[in-house]
Amino acid sequence: MNSPYVRLLRASNWIKNVFVFIPLVFSKHFFIASSLLEAVLAAIAFSLTSSIVYILNDIADAEKDKLHPVKKLRPIASGEVGKSNGLALAFVLLIILLPLVINFESKFILILGGYLLLNLLYSFLFKQVVILDIICIAAGFMLRVIGGAVVIDVYISKWLILTTLFLSLFLAIMKRKSEVALMTNSGSTREVLKDYSVDFINQISSITAAGVIICYALYTVAERTIDVFGSENLVFTTVFFIFGVFRYMHLVYTQNKGENSIEIVLKDIPMVINALLYLGTVLIIIYY
Repeated sequence: MNSPYVRLLRASNWIKNVFVFIPLVFSKHFFIASSLLEAVLAAIAFSLTSSIVYILNDIADAEKDKLHPVKKLRPIASGEVGKSNGLALAFVLLIILLPLVINFESKFILILGGYLLLNLLYSFLFKQVVILDIICIAAGFMLRVIGGAVVIDVYISKWLILTTLFLSLFLAIMKRKSEVALMTNSGSTREVLKDYSVDFINQISSITAAGVIICYALYTVAERTIDVFGSENLVFTTVFFIFGVFRYMHLVYTQNKGENSIEIVLKDIPMVINALLYLGTVLIIIYY
């Protein structure tokens, strides 16, 4: 569907909420119907919340977006959807979200509320503060993982949380790199990009890439991980992790992709194959 109202929701970004399912998979609850249902409902709650924030952000940034070579095509910036209609849609999403959230435990409601507050602060304030902007993005992904663990009431390894932290920092930095290149070539409306030099981005991208690989590798060989899964074989999945990180960096550095992480993951055939092989191998090792 190419409806401007559907595009306003940025439904394609809902795939980011796959992070909610990380505790489900690694806690050996993936094939438990009740846990799977709870995780799906939690992902829906995060999706609706993120769409509300996207709409409010697009309304606030409409005038700036009109000057951006890509963002000018967004429904509100292009005039396809009026600001009042955008607010109405956000209100409808909130009405849908509230009865869904009421059924969750208070801990998850607090996490979801924290996620909403964090994203609002990011959209209207923190995204203009260098370094703090990427920290906020990373915190949002961590809240998804923690929320996924809380909703099914399972323990989540601290190594997995650290892996999520470094992975989300890595993706945020790769996004900034693409935006800096875009700013250099055609101009940009994001003021914070002026504080990100190419050398600085190159350094912190290397640090976060190393961090995510090391943290995941340490998770796979942790004593508790081996005890829970009854196998040391999870360490072999690290090769898929390394390929994914390196392939992502290759696409950003050589093809200037990265502004849309979802597009990279879903449209690059080697990335898709690698992701499927990784998921299949993890499920076999953990469950069979």
